[in-house]
Amino acid sequence: MPKINKYVDIDTVEREAKKDLIDRHSPFIHCGDTAVAGEPFEVTVKMGNEYTHPDDFDHYIESVTLFNGETKLAVATYIPGTLGNVKAHNTTTFTIIPNGKKLNLVAHGYCTKHGIWESTPVTVTVS
Repeated sequence: MPKINKYVDIDTVEREAKKDLIDRHSPFIHCGDTAVAGEPFEVTVKMGNEYTHPDDFDHYIESVTLFNGETKLAVATYIPGTLGNVKAHNTTTFTIIPNGKKLNLVAHGYCTKHGIWESTPVTVTVS
């Protein structure tokens, strides 16, 4: 089982290099607080909040995966150069059709050099 790195509030980190490493590899989920069952719902996952990630041949974000609890909802895969071989925020928008009473969203981003990084969970109420 690969190690899964988790986001740590970078305001609590003293070294700039460590802040950069944590932030640029962490997925951040952006979506509404509520969704309607059976209707399309957009969830955007942005890799990095303050710091951008490289898009080099040997160091890039290869995939972004969205989960509802332990259920995989969607995955997007990338090849090097997708972002023009420049540092950028890989941003992926997924459209899902929710059911049940709530979504427990978690995203994973996979960096080819630094492994799997997990977002902070986001709960969405479904009506």
